[in-house]
Amino acid sequence: MLRWTVHLEGGPRRVNHAAVAVGHKVYSFGGYCSGEDYETLRQIDVHVFNAVSLRWTKLPPVWTNSRDHVREVPYMRYGHSAVLIDDTIYIWGGRNDTEGACNVLYAFDVNTHKWFTPKVSGMVPGARDGHSASVLGKTMYIFGGYEQLADCFSNDIHKLDTSSMMWTLIPAKGTPARWRDFHSATIIGTKMYVFGGRADRFGPFHSNNEIYCNRIKVFDTETNSWLDSPPTPLLPEGRRSHSAFGYNGELYIFGGYNARLNRHFHDLWKFDPVSFSWKKIDPKGKGPCPRRRQCCCRVGDKIILFGGTSLCSPRNGNGAPVTQMHTANKQQAHEVSQSLLGVQFST
Repeated sequence: MLRWTVHLEGGPRRVNHAAVAVGHKVYSFGGYCSGEDYETLRQIDVHVFNAVSLRWTKLPPVWTNSRDHVREVPYMRYGHSAVLIDDTIYIWGGRNDTEGACNVLYAFDVNTHKWFTPKVSGMVPGARDGHSASVLGKTMYIFGGYEQLADCFSNDIHKLDTSSMMWTLIPAKGTPARWRDFHSATIIGTKMYVFGGRADRFGPFHSNNEIYCNRIKVFDTETNSWLDSPPTPLLPEGRRSHSAFGYNGELYIFGGYNARLNRHFHDLWKFDPVSFSWKKIDPKGKGPCPRRRQCCCRVGDKIILFGGTSLCSPRNGNGAPVTQMHTANKQQAHEVSQSLLGVQFST
């Protein structure tokens, strides 16, 4: 059984940030919030949530001797990814209002809180944002996103072997997943499960004919093949900017947004890879209001969810109170949440 158990206010107000769980702590990197300056190359900010004390702290900025500290510490960005391998968090991709998209690999040592830029080789993916990053062993897989140089959606898969620091473009077999961004890709076992995201009806280029995929695509990392998927009778609505996580061999998704429906979601779904079927889950307790662009991390048997944008009113009684701001597209007034909620698995 699932139950919403924690509701805190006062954390970092962020959208399109990236976060990972390290033990009982959650490290959150960057993200966007209107009213802040994204036209300068200031250092990315790092907020840490302690799931035991239930407190947020912000790490102090890193002082370097180098004139060009951007090469050592990532600048502020949004739409990037973060993964944990051993004691290192790898930050990749994302964009800044001045520099555009980035394809430099940054590494953050969780023990010393020091940044460094590993020397990499091979075929480095093109700069992008809205991609996914997932981990199997010591390998990070990058899928999709919106490539800046090509000015189009991607459906390529790149992998980084962190033992050799070599990038490889995977020559995937089978029918690939559609070009997309702001999807999710979750590795369970040796397979990567891709769900949702924003795509274009006519191909990789954005023509304002958006579609939102709601069928799972499976990539087998052992055979480097996209697998054919059986039909499923029950499906969540297609969406982008949702959250996804694996637990006990099953995939969960939460929230997101569908522009064609003009709808934010706060539903929770579970996907069983064995039966290839979906089930809608209704946790007990008061959950979050509909939102997108939030972060979701698993700490033990708890799921920590925070940030994101929503059309909720600040006092709607439907979840987290939020403060009205403008989102990254600067076109529609949304509210950017600084609340944190937790959902716990129990028998």
